[in-house]
Amino acid sequence: MSFSSIKTTLFCLVLSSSLLACADKPSRRHQQNNNTKLSAGTYQFELAYNQDTRHYILHIPKRYSTNKPTPMVLSLHGGMGNMTIQANDKAYQIIAKSEQAGFIAVFPNGYSRLRSGKFATWNAGTCCGKAESKQSDDVGYIKQVIEEVKKRVNIDANRIYANGMSNGGMMSYRLACELSGTIAAIGAVAGTDNTKYCRPNKPVSVLHIHALNDDHVPYNGGAGAKSLAKVNFQSVPNTIKKWVAINQCHPTPSRVLMKKGAYCDLYTGCLNHTQVKLCVTDTGGHSWPGTQTFRKRQDTPAKTINATDLIWDFYQSNANH
Repeated sequence: MSFSSIKTTLFCLVLSSSLLACADKPSRRHQQNNNTKLSAGTYQFELAYNQDTRHYILHIPKRYSTNKPTPMVLSLHGGMGNMTIQANDKAYQIIAKSEQAGFIAVFPNGYSRLRSGKFATWNAGTCCGKAESKQSDDVGYIKQVIEEVKKRVNIDANRIYANGMSNGGMMSYRLACELSGTIAAIGAVAGTDNTKYCRPNKPVSVLHIHALNDDHVPYNGGAGAKSLAKVNFQSVPNTIKKWVAINQCHPTPSRVLMKKGAYCDLYTGCLNHTQVKLCVTDTGGHSWPGTQTFRKRQDTPAKTINATDLIWDFYQSNANH
């Protein structure tokens, strides 16, 4: 595939951490060279890939220095969502964590038939939606997003991470399988490994966060009672077992967190000092623990753990492995 037709357009720059303010204002469009160096702020880009128009949001924290290689975190929205939802701090707190910890945050948009990019899904293997039925090359698209961002900001190539919610969490597993030379660690929330094949070239650290009462992507697998996707999802235990085997970890975990309503188990002794970690909440349903409800009919997130903090701490503990 040729990338000679790839173009990028800068829509808007927001100097605050609120992306929604940008969405309510007319966009300022002008052509922007792929090599343009950027300073702190929130940007939205358009990218032509495989005859589809795709988008992504890029947030650069105020403490970013052009002289220092900086970690990058890709955060993937859930099925039928979009990048703007994932960048909403009320829902996921990624931009706030970017400002606190100093990493570059990137929010790619999944495949959507709409010009707005809304109601998007990811081709994560056996799920989900039009992205899966169309066999959208979402791995190639995200790889291109990474390459574009690396031209604009000083990225630490050894510290590129991916996380996601639901279908976005499933997509993070596919990235671990197919971009293991690029992605150092992933954090999946409420989305299991539903890849069709997985042969990573190198081990990738995995953190999985799931609620026992999730009725969209059931903890024990199968079809979710409230899932729009007609998929028999892989179970959480089988997902963890798979990655413990891939990373050749010690099969018996250590209980590293135990509190009312939540626990975390850590598998160590893995190849290249990678890790596999599972955190489980009793409640929270299909949501991102530690945040707020941000739309009607959403499950109330568990407050026993904070997924965003746990994910970043996990990335830190696996830095440069």
